[in-house]
Amino acid sequence: MTHLERGRRLRGAVEERRALLAPGAANALTARIAEDLGYETVYVTGAGIANTGYGVPDIGLTTVTEVANTVAAISDCCDLPLIVDADTGFGNPLNMIRTVRLLERAGANALQIEDQEFPKRCGHFAGKSVIPQAEMCEKVKAAVDSRSTEDLLIIARTDAYAVEGLEAALDRAAAYIEAGADITFVEAPTSEAQLREIVKRLPAPQVINLVIGGKTPLLSQAALRDIGFSLVLYANAALQASIVAIRDVLSGIRTEGGVETLLHRLATFEDRQNVVRKSYWDGLEKRYVDDPGTTR
Repeated sequence: MTHLERGRRLRGAVEERRALLAPGAANALTARIAEDLGYETVYVTGAGIANTGYGVPDIGLTTVTEVANTVAAISDCCDLPLIVDADTGFGNPLNMIRTVRLLERAGANALQIEDQEFPKRCGHFAGKSVIPQAEMCEKVKAAVDSRSTEDLLIIARTDAYAVEGLEAALDRAAAYIEAGADITFVEAPTSEAQLREIVKRLPAPQVINLVIGGKTPLLSQAALRDIGFSLVLYANAALQASIVAIRDVLSGIRTEGGVETLLHRLATFEDRQNVVRKSYWDGLEKRYVDDPGTTR
């Protein structure tokens, strides 16, 4: 599937407003597993890249190049549309232009940008601050003007709820739609009533981010579809699962001095090779290495 085909597929799914599930993937292996399980899209999580790739918290420590490298690696091995966390665009509207071009070339089909001051922090952390609404509108316009196709979706996120309240967040989201955003994302609402108000008041498709341990109620896909959300992010569920699994297995090895009693917790050797498509690479090796010079 081409990059444009992925984008069109994602746009069509978003417009259906059916609470499409988007699991977070901080690396290519997680994205490949999500694809194998039948998900329709994945969310390239900025927090996940920071936590998994660099062992640091989600407080604005990663760079656009690091994000682009991760997106490119996922795009190379995964045929799903990629929704990419582009943080604040990594600067002002001029930085936003470069960010959009770089991440689009890397394989992004949707870019989430937010109105926090730089350095940003996780949307469910305390101590956030937001830039002026007019400044964010210019960043949205720069993002829209910089994309090479309308099938690169621009998701404008506002973190104003925690700072200025729900009405201010809704006003900001409406302004971002007016500036050209395809989708808006009011981060970290705290009740089902607020979720319903967001969808009711804003005409564009909406995103909800379900953070385990975060501020937003963990409603089911069916409930969120009934409310009218388009996208449901489980940005770091896989990451949180991996922390538990890695800690449990490594703790068991250290305690028991071996892995014999832990085999039921591990993927088999064959499963591991299947996930990374070893048979595909074996076929290429047979074609290009074992039979060099053969005309085809």
